Order: sequence, then structure tokens, then C-alpha cells
Amino acid sequence: EVDIKRLKRFISRDPEPIICFYGGDPSMRPDLIRRIMDSIYAKHYVIQTNGIMLHRLGEDYIRRFDTILLSIDGRREVNDYYRGLGVYDKVIDRARYIRSIGYRGDLVARMAVSSRSDIYKEVTHLLQLDGLFSHVHWQLDVLWDYPPMQRYRDFNGWVERYNNGVSRLIHLWIREMEDGHVLGIAPFKGLMWSMLTGERRRYLRCGSGIDAYAIATDGRILACPIAPEFRFNVVGYIDRDDIESIRDRALIGEPCLSCSYYDLCGGRCLFTNKTMFWGLEGFRKVCETVFHLIDELRRVESRVRELVSEGIISLEDIKYPPYTNSVEIIP
Repeated sequence: EVDIKRLKRFISRDPEPIICFYGGDPSMRPDLIRRIMDSIYAKHYVIQTNGIMLHRLGEDYIRRFDTILLSIDGRREVNDYYRGLGVYDKVIDRARYIRSIGYRGDLVARMAVSSRSDIYKEVTHLLQLDGLFSHVHWQLDVLWDYPPMQRYRDFNGWVERYNNGVSRLIHLWIREMEDGHVLGIAPFKGLMWSMLTGERRRYLRCGSGIDAYAIATDGRILACPIAPEFRFNVVGYIDRDDIESIRDRALIGEPCLSCSYYDLCGGRCLFTNKTMFWGLEGFRKVCETVFHLIDELRRVESRVRELVSEGIISLEDIKYPPYTNSVEIIP
């Protein structure tokens, strides 16, 4: 494991650091989490976990997190197909425990969406759990592996069904908004904020390689935590580099930079842009899901503007995330 003093020396060069614990599952090492939180100042603490062993950390430490992202993929039958029988109930039990101890931070249901997922049913299920989760976010199970699309019998058909589900979710989002309630659907909020404010993205929304880095247990600095074995992803070492010296060492490339959606998307994923495991055709097929999401949100942008101007919702209700919390926004 990385030496705490070395880690503190590196992180202290940032006047307003955000520390996110990421794994594996970091709750396997509650002792190490406590040592880091006790030793190293952060403006915000974040953790990604399935939550099953988070209680071992202690209530005071749990309440110190500004964002807790719990890995859960939707309905019980879908989640347990992916993660194992009984996991859904354990995660929901832990989510309720987190709320029961007085946690008032951002509790995010972080979904992986794959062949068994119905995006409309999974998201609405998680949103309807008595306000348990503040936000729902998801990442598509795509472009990670080779041969391509091996977990999908008909990927083109799945994409069509997924896009239809996203459209239904946006219609629901607007209906709820008209009643003054902004559902915490992270991709919608992040993109709509950019549309309403005129924000243009020139880099990945997750911040990989720009203002978000992963520190490996051997002291390597990675642009993205999911790809420790790839050379393009190693941007420095905590003993010899600082934040400014590593910035821009791993950047998104083509075809993203020439894409007409780039100003809003910012590039879907550094890892998949660099590896292209599904080839350019497969890469572009996944991009169709992003194009559809953006186009559908553009169709309702004027209605959201009306709701803001009428005072039914506020612009701040849309803003997400308020700080870098590992939510990528682009699924």
C-alpha cells in the first residue's frame, strides 16, 4: 500500500483536494480509509462501494462523506443476475442503514447497464425507493472487451430499446419537473445544465487526466482508475510529480475531437477512446446512444427554460455534480 506520508505530501499541493476511495471495494480496508481521512485534508470525501461492509468504517466516518456511490443495477432480479443472489437486498439494507444514521449527503445509485437491463424500469425502480437515493447514474457495459458485444445477442436491437427507454425517462423527468420536482437523474441534469448555461466541454466530464487522477497503491498516478495496466494511462508518480506537471499527459483523441457533439459530450470515455476494443464501427454504435440522449434533451430544453423562468424550478436544481464526485454524466 502507498505510504500515507508520501500521499499526503502529494495531495497537500492541491489547496482544495477531493479524495475519492475507489476499488475493488475500498470498504475492505476501513482501517486505511480512517487513517487517510484523519491524516489528509480534503474539501470533499467520496467513496464508491457496494456498501455491504461500509458499516465497519464507523458512523462518524460515514457521515463525513459528501458523496457515497452504491453499486446497484436496478431491480432485484436484474441486479442479482449480474452480481449474485441476495446482493440486491444487502445493498438496499446498507443504503437504509446509511440514511438511518443521519447521513444527509449525496447517496448515488451507481448502475452498470448491460444486456438484461431495461433502463426505464431500472432507473424508475431506484427513484421510487422512498427517496432513498439522491441521484441515479449509470454506465453502459460496452467497449471493455474483445470479441465485441459478447454479452449481447443482438446489440443493435438492445441499443434501440435502450434509446427508447431513455426517451421515456426524459418525458417522465419533464412531467415531474412541471410539478416542481427535479428527479435526480444524473446524466440529464449534467447535460441540461450545460445547455441552459451555454457551458461548452473541452475535456472529459469525469475529469480523467485533467483534474481527476487515480493514485495506485505503488505510487503511480493514473489518468483513469479502471486501466492501471495500460501505459497510456500512467501519467506520473507521487514522489516526483505534481498536479501541474501531469496535467494533459493523457487526453481524449479522435474521433471524439472532430465530433459535432463534442462540445456537450466532452468525450465519452478516455479508456475506450484509446483502446478501441470494438473497432471504430462498434465505437460509433455506442456513440449513437450519446447522440440520442443529447438530441432528446435538446428537444425539451425550451420547456426546462420556461419552468426556470416561471419559478417552478430553479437553475440550481439542475446543476450536477456540484463538485467532481466521480459521476461521469455521459453513460
